[in-house]
Amino acid sequence: MDIAVVFIYFLGLVFIGSRSYKIVKGINSFFVADRGAPFLFVTGSLFATIIGGSATIGMAGLGYRQGLVGSWWLLVGAIGLFFLGLFWAEKVRGYSLYTLPEILEVQYGPEAKLFASGLIVIAWMGIIAGQIVAAGRILEAILSAPGSVLMVITACVFILYTLLGGQHSVVHTDTIQSLIIVIAILVAIPLCLGKVGGVLLMREALGHDYFSFPVSQHFTWKTLAIYLFSVGSTYVVGPDIYSRLFCARDKKIAKGATMTVALALIPFAVSITMVGMSARVLFPGISPEASFPTMIDHLFPIGVSGLVIAALLSAVMSSADTCLLTTSTILSVDIVRAFLRPAISERSLLLLSRFLIVLMGIFSLFLALRLKAVIPSLLLGYTVYTSGLVFPVLLGFYRDRLGLRREGAILAMLAGGGLALIGKLMGLKDFGLYGFFLSGVILIIGSRLVVFVKSRN
Repeated sequence: MDIAVVFIYFLGLVFIGSRSYKIVKGINSFFVADRGAPFLFVTGSLFATIIGGSATIGMAGLGYRQGLVGSWWLLVGAIGLFFLGLFWAEKVRGYSLYTLPEILEVQYGPEAKLFASGLIVIAWMGIIAGQIVAAGRILEAILSAPGSVLMVITACVFILYTLLGGQHSVVHTDTIQSLIIVIAILVAIPLCLGKVGGVLLMREALGHDYFSFPVSQHFTWKTLAIYLFSVGSTYVVGPDIYSRLFCARDKKIAKGATMTVALALIPFAVSITMVGMSARVLFPGISPEASFPTMIDHLFPIGVSGLVIAALLSAVMSSADTCLLTTSTILSVDIVRAFLRPAISERSLLLLSRFLIVLMGIFSLFLALRLKAVIPSLLLGYTVYTSGLVFPVLLGFYRDRLGLRREGAILAMLAGGGLALIGKLMGLKDFGLYGFFLSGVILIIGSRLVVFVKSRN
């Protein structure tokens, strides 16, 4: 029965994609859903986009390994999203563009857009790969097949419906997936806590450190700072999140949806972490990232487990489809049309975008099969991205007031993202944080040097 539930769920997603295919009339439809999404769809799609593999499989694993402090993975996102809604969501929607790099073009010029596009595409490959890994881990709970095969199946499904309907598919499927996620968590939490005897017995079994918050013996203030800047800032400046805001009907909806989702993430973060902590009590010998699937497999009744698995797949695939569409849009609009073929027709651009969805999906799948872990895959993408782009984008909204220049922005992207990537490849975990602040320093100082040199000439 559980397999049947998941199979019907997959068919439903493809059906929505095929229906959305008929709605798509051009690039406005495919990239931003004709900029007509109401509050419900923007909120549902944004929530589902954020609740991906890291916020389900990955964060349950953090709860299993670290305790309540594992919830910070998503709580820093809630903080970042709240500030985005408070200060910048209306500004982003007001640009009425297709992609985040186009904002950088407005702020600093076409060269900055090109560098930002390349950085996002590289980083987002790791993020899509993380979702594919998470999907494979989820399906392992009900299917006795190799994880690599399950990753391929899941990747094929979300590539197909994204290919068919573009942003219309993504917005509609994400909203439905959000509803499934909420229902499943409301069912899962009482079941998990009931099996361990409640929060008090769980505290006795795990010890005080597992309930320590905001920091613990194994989660220091330094780690929290790394999370806040490397992960939380992606919610302030995120191409997937901005793509949702570009779809909103107006600025007010963009701001309201962002603030609503930020608040909704708080109870969700604690709930998922508690699932992992429950698994630590009941199944102390398993892999941390197997905690949520193991709870489903052993504790949930038939039918309910199918619903929860569908919800987890919803969380993963709703993030993967948005990231995949965002990446293909950036490649086609910000690189091919802007620099390689400016005269490309709208029809050809649409075909190219669909081709790139398939190509990027395949690349991400290969990366997923190689990395085979959720959090490392995502941290690779987040660290490189935030270190290069957060300061240039946010400070770019106040470019004239701060005296920022194109050359300073490009140097900031290269230095920050490059240092973070080198650090990740060499296993130097603090380099992402260093790259993040180096980017801001170079942006300001580099811009001032440019103005000084030009004034001397």
